[in-house]
Amino acid sequence: MPAAPGTPAAFAAALRAREQLVGYWSVLDSPVSTERIARLGYDYVALDAQHGLLEYAGVLRSLTAIDTKGSTAVGLVRVEANDPSSIGKALDAGAAGVIVPLIDTARDAADAVAAVRYPPLGRRSYGPMRSGLRIGPHPADAHAQTVVLAMIETAEGLADVEAICATDGLDGVYVGPSDLRLALGGATSTDPALADEFEAALATVRTAAARAGIAAGIHTGDGASAAKRLAEGFTFATVACDLVHLEQAAAGHLTAARETGQAGGEGR
Repeated sequence: MPAAPGTPAAFAAALRAREQLVGYWSVLDSPVSTERIARLGYDYVALDAQHGLLEYAGVLRSLTAIDTKGSTAVGLVRVEANDPSSIGKALDAGAAGVIVPLIDTARDAADAVAAVRYPPLGRRSYGPMRSGLRIGPHPADAHAQTVVLAMIETAEGLADVEAICATDGLDGVYVGPSDLRLALGGATSTDPALADEFEAALATVRTAAARAGIAAGIHTGDGASAAKRLAEGFTFATVACDLVHLEQAAAGHLTAARETGQAGGEGR
């Protein structure tokens, strides 16, 4: 019987089948807003424990919020580093998968996979404090329901992307566009002078993932950009992020209010 939609098992199966998935990025320790986002129809909500404003308690609260009634999403965590302790804590808290930053080599990717899998396939320590309520808890079930994604965001990672994608047990790669553009020589994280080189790098990542039969994801700033990347061949895309969108919405309303007020004053 297929796993129910919105469950870790269903998400893992869809991601491994290279189905198109859309997620949202969260950097705020705000479980109530994260819970509301998780009910909108996104396939996953990724919590940023590397650059976001979430400490472990915040990650735990947000994962709990994502799993509440009405949610269509699973919770992923971008961990702080390719470290067994960071990865294990995120998984024990209930993450359906981890996004591991700064993967430079196939060896790095293999280390990330080992941190996600229990022995004898890996070296994750057994202690599913919260995850055991809905993921696993038996190791074989946890392996089937938990994904590991390697970030491609460095010159070294791009150069070794074919070998990284071929890593046994790796479920997908995920492009960090800001760091990758800087790694290619960009003066800023959005430097337009690197547009051609950047697009060529994205094509390299997509092709390597397709050859290996794994998922290929990318971080984007808005829904239109996510749609564009999915049309190009990425299999999952994340829309970022709660803090930026909060600021954009607030600025838009302020501008509208002032323009309306000025227009009203001119009409009197």
